[in-house]
Amino acid sequence: MARILVIEDNAPNMKLAVFLLGKEGHEVLQALDAEEGIRLARERLPDLILMDVQLPGMDGLTATRLLKGDAATRDIKVVAVTAFAMNGDREKIEAAGCDGYVAKPIRYQEFLKVVRDTLVG
Repeated sequence: MARILVIEDNAPNMKLAVFLLGKEGHEVLQALDAEEGIRLARERLPDLILMDVQLPGMDGLTATRLLKGDAATRDIKVVAVTAFAMNGDREKIEAAGCDGYVAKPIRYQEFLKVVRDTLVG
């Protein structure tokens, strides 16, 4: 299966994502902030990054821009995981270079469908 990096600072959300992805057979890497996530992405080159938008320090959209601007990581698919669902938020997420997004609270069937679709697409 795929190697997936989850960048999430909320422990219950991280636990849920790791559980769901693990049940699907994926290898899951974990980072609690953007800086650690960028380091892991460069070292381990995951197939997919699930990026929380609101992170301590550097936010997830800034981290995505950095990853997409780096030749070593630009082709890694990034899905934003966000509580934002306002008009214009989707455009901000896409403008940062994200390949998709999942709304919080996470609904497991939708979450897994977005993961599957992004890995295939």
